Amino acid sequence: MKSLLLHGVLACGLLSLATSVGAQVNGVAQKPYLGWSSFSQQTLDANFLTQANVIAQSDALDSSGLQAHGFNYINMDSGWHGGFDANGRPIPDPTLFPDIKSLIDHIHKNGQKAGIYWIPGVEEPAVTANSPILGTPYHIQDILTVPYTAGNAFGGPGTSPYHYKIDFSKPGAQAYIDSVVALFASWGVDFIKLDAVTPGSYNDNLNIDNRADVAAWSKAIANSGRPIWLTISWEIDQDYLDAWQPFSNARRIDDDVECEGRCATLTDWSRIYKRFRDLPGWENAAGPTLGWNDMDSLDIGDGKLDGLSHAEKRSAITLWALANAPIYLGGDLTKIDDFGKQLATADEVLAVDQSGKPAKQVLGGDLPVWVSDLGDGNYYVALFNMNATPAEVRLPWREIGLDGVRQVRDLWAQTDLGPSFGAFSTVLDGHGVRLLKISTRVGHTPSASSTSYEATTATLAGTASIADCPSCSDGKKVGSLGLGSGNTVTFQNVYVRRAGVYLMQVDSMTFALRSYLYAVNGGPYQTLNAGGGSFLIPSSTTVPVCLKAGYNSIQFGNPTSYAPDLDRIVINGQGDAVLPTATTYEAEQATLSGTVTAGFSNYASGLSKAGNIGNGAANTVAFSNVTVPRSGTYLLEIDYMTSGTRTLVVTVNNAAPVSLDLDGSTFDDPRPTLLRVQLKAGTNTIQMGNPNGYAPDLDRIVVAPWVDSLSGSTTRMCPR
Repeated sequence: MKSLLLHGVLACGLLSLATSVGAQVNGVAQKPYLGWSSFSQQTLDANFLTQANVIAQSDALDSSGLQAHGFNYINMDSGWHGGFDANGRPIPDPTLFPDIKSLIDHIHKNGQKAGIYWIPGVEEPAVTANSPILGTPYHIQDILTVPYTAGNAFGGPGTSPYHYKIDFSKPGAQAYIDSVVALFASWGVDFIKLDAVTPGSYNDNLNIDNRADVAAWSKAIANSGRPIWLTISWEIDQDYLDAWQPFSNARRIDDDVECEGRCATLTDWSRIYKRFRDLPGWENAAGPTLGWNDMDSLDIGDGKLDGLSHAEKRSAITLWALANAPIYLGGDLTKIDDFGKQLATADEVLAVDQSGKPAKQVLGGDLPVWVSDLGDGNYYVALFNMNATPAEVRLPWREIGLDGVRQVRDLWAQTDLGPSFGAFSTVLDGHGVRLLKISTRVGHTPSASSTSYEATTATLAGTASIADCPSCSDGKKVGSLGLGSGNTVTFQNVYVRRAGVYLMQVDSMTFALRSYLYAVNGGPYQTLNAGGGSFLIPSSTTVPVCLKAGYNSIQFGNPTSYAPDLDRIVINGQGDAVLPTATTYEAEQATLSGTVTAGFSNYASGLSKAGNIGNGAANTVAFSNVTVPRSGTYLLEIDYMTSGTRTLVVTVNNAAPVSLDLDGSTFDDPRPTLLRVQLKAGTNTIQMGNPNGYAPDLDRIVVAPWVDSLSGSTTRMCPR
């Protein structure tokens, strides 16, 4: 992956410092750390962060057995400080943390490391006091940017931002950061989370610009003489990766994983799924010399309070491990449940996280596959299911470039499965995973033929337009897609010699979540949910696509919401790839009647949902093109949103309606429910509404074969 060049004097200064400090600063992060953070529990209990509670968490980390498996960081997040000392340095709230030095001594006595939270810039109380900077003739106001402006993403507008920006060209500026880090070091701090860093933190421009701050904090850590891990947060802008990697050990690539009051639990599947979408854009940015991609806390040990099923928790920790992300648990360790403890102490899975070989996504869509090449003929391979319906999955080894497998080991089951020839088949639970370690034969399958099609040479319609993109394949990209059915890019000349299933690589760019709805040869919309950290650095995802012999057209856009920018597509294979057995239908693209409307929804598939459903017989959503190959029983997944209980009335092919009382705690995040339905071969209509009251909002439906065992086919044929 290419990185953008930094510009100007600031860049020169940063790169000069990088040379002296080294790629992984402080020598503390050759592997991602394991531990615990207070923030998740703080979102449920605002009074949780106290010295007594942190001591209890430290003791629980040891007594639970987690520490014996490598968990050794106890990180205190925002809320510990209560003012500033005579030199303008943050000090603890004495009522919450009466003796922070003794607290950290206790953590160290337990054989653990202590982490603390802070932010760039200077807060207003220290600015107003104009405190002298320790060891210098300067004062706080001497080092501030003039006119005063926001010093981090929490800063307000104007010249009284509360969080004030530091001008690091001024004498005394570096000395002030040195003094803050020296104070932390004197307490015994081993980890600093520097939050609200921009570009990032929902401020993806240079209006605030904390690049110099990150460099200064890194230099201050080096000057302290204490090895201290530095993580920068949150949802950092990837365009400035060259500024982040030399000066930090990890960077948060996402926003908070917690619901923070927007749902009734710590987190939910939608917020885990966001990491699956964002990580492909960052997969080349991590490693022992580059630092680590931080995906935030793992809430997997608090039972139903986590908001995740057992399968979802297993999938979450598997993704963190494949990413080689720091694994730090949330919640209350004094109440960790047996299942959470089982997940967190699975040593073979933790070895994936500690391998120093972050995985790459090789197949995307609803059944993504991630692979980590260990470089010695061994690989980690994970097969995931993004749907709530169980899925029969068949992975031909050639689709990930392998020439047969001598030995397969299931890491979660801790079972050797023997050799695998041709393909690996399994049944995945809804939102489930299979994590394998495989030993390959000598040699690899030769790469299949591929053809690249540039978006800039395709047919552009509506607002779609060409823009510069130095990292794109031809130096340009197509943007302004979506937000209207006519704003599209269409590849008219996609040629294959024979009909079949091919692999389509889509190179796209987005900062945070966006979605394509694409159509092949004028067929129904298919969804490609994407994410990322840059509008200028392409990331790739590959999905199976049905093509006819000869020339095909593939159109990308999004009629009701935002689509990523597009670099190119690449068609690979010989027509013998595998289609998933389930089919997705977006609610916003169904037939909307009466009061029903389609609109933006950040965590919804397709980045949109249908709302204002029900409270009248005419206010319905009708999926009129649900197509299945044969008559029989199918599993219908309905992804809905509601706060409280609402009733959804489902009618299939004018049969007797079925009423579902659906509960939820947010209209922001979809959650699934499953229903058995009888469908006929060919086209079916599934209508949803509620004549007597309001129905939940609808995200999408998924229609899948009823899976009782491995007796069914693991392939779906292209429509004829």
